[in-house]
Amino acid sequence: MKALTDNKTLFLQRSVLALTLAAALAGCANLAPDYKQVAAPVPGDWSQQVDGKQIVAAAGGKSAQAEADSIGWRQFFLDERLQQVIAASLANNRDLRVAALNIEKARAQYRITDADRYPAISATGSSTASRTPAELSSSGRATVSRQQSVTVGISAYELDFFGRLKNLSDAALETYQYNVETRRSTHISLVAEVATAWLTLASDRELLKLAEDTYASQSRTFELSRRSHDIGTVSGVDLASQEATVESARADVARYTSQVAQDVNALRLLVGADLDEKLLPQGLPQTSAVLLATPAGLPSEVLLRRPDVLAAEHTLKSANADIGAARAAFFPSITLTANGGTASRTLGGLFNAGSGSWTFSPSINLPIFNAGSLRASLDSARITADIDVANYEKAIQTAFREVADALAVRATLDQRLDAQGKSTAASEKSFRLSEARYKNGIDSYLSTLVAQRTLYSAQQTLISLRLTEQSNRITLYKVLGGGWNEQTRVMEEKPAS
Repeated sequence: MKALTDNKTLFLQRSVLALTLAAALAGCANLAPDYKQVAAPVPGDWSQQVDGKQIVAAAGGKSAQAEADSIGWRQFFLDERLQQVIAASLANNRDLRVAALNIEKARAQYRITDADRYPAISATGSSTASRTPAELSSSGRATVSRQQSVTVGISAYELDFFGRLKNLSDAALETYQYNVETRRSTHISLVAEVATAWLTLASDRELLKLAEDTYASQSRTFELSRRSHDIGTVSGVDLASQEATVESARADVARYTSQVAQDVNALRLLVGADLDEKLLPQGLPQTSAVLLATPAGLPSEVLLRRPDVLAAEHTLKSANADIGAARAAFFPSITLTANGGTASRTLGGLFNAGSGSWTFSPSINLPIFNAGSLRASLDSARITADIDVANYEKAIQTAFREVADALAVRATLDQRLDAQGKSTAASEKSFRLSEARYKNGIDSYLSTLVAQRTLYSAQQTLISLRLTEQSNRITLYKVLGGGWNEQTRVMEEKPAS
């Protein structure tokens, strides 16, 4: 019994020594290139010039003291109905659900890859029995032999001298981080898309109301003109012109009715569930979102916080780790297989003295000739890294353009709204005067018809421009990285004790 105990102690000591040495030597070299932050290939400020004129976006109101990505969407969007619709979309949208599941999948893949860096210890118990016929037995009699064994050991544990497994684990970790940032980007985009779809529905319902009112008014005028035509006070030309205007308005009513239905369907798809009619807008609100200030700081400081840019950077880091793994494949790899336990012909003899058993099988693999496949793998990893650098730079440039475009639109929106508002007011005044002159027999109906169509077009343009102004606020909020937090960070921070 003492001999068995000594054998087990000796095996355990050797196993611990081997594993300790393996852990100390594994990962002692990392062949991955040192990661360096890629310089942002964008201008140093947000200012733009068009025909020698400087374009500068006006500063906002209460949000001027906070960065867009720190403003919670519940504080940015002011309409309570819109807040409820956004909350429903975040709970039910299928694209967001897939993005979250991709995170869980990437996390599991990382755990699988990282587990290869550590020895897998397993216990095995086996029992075998065999019968040898008499003519094959050395004793001339049929014999039955049995063997029982219990072993504990490790199998094919690779000593990671050159960091191959470590780099593969790092690459899987960066892939996981990429999915995390992709989910954040999907979340932000969903918030902006739902808000834009909600406002688009509001705009189209307002256009539908305008078309219905215009159609009703023109129908009444046409009916009066038809009666006047019957008694000979209105010409057939004027009556035909009025009828054409009425039918045009009726076509607009049908067109906007269809568009409103499509807007509702689009919003339902984004939300991922049916919507209460009480949450849907009947017209454009005066202000649906906070007006953001011109972003402070350099573009690189602002843009590098965007989740899509961070996701591109994680892809670049993953490619960097893949280069290290490809380099390590050129060097020898050493694997260890060892186990220890007891073996006996009978179950009762498994724990008798002298039944101890162990095996230790180290192996080394040295690549000598592989027809250039290792070199090609390394070249592929390097080219992939170069591609990811270009994609990362493009992501930054795209982000800069999106912000610059939103700021350029914002810089002139106030002027456009003011001009269109005055133009609409002037068109309405012109129509009223022309209508009065027609009723007094001074002008023909053609002048009134032209003035009416001009007013109708001006009213439509004003509604569309109001939608553009509201959508621009949302776009600027999105492209600056806002929409991830539900509540503003400053409001969530607790005072220091």
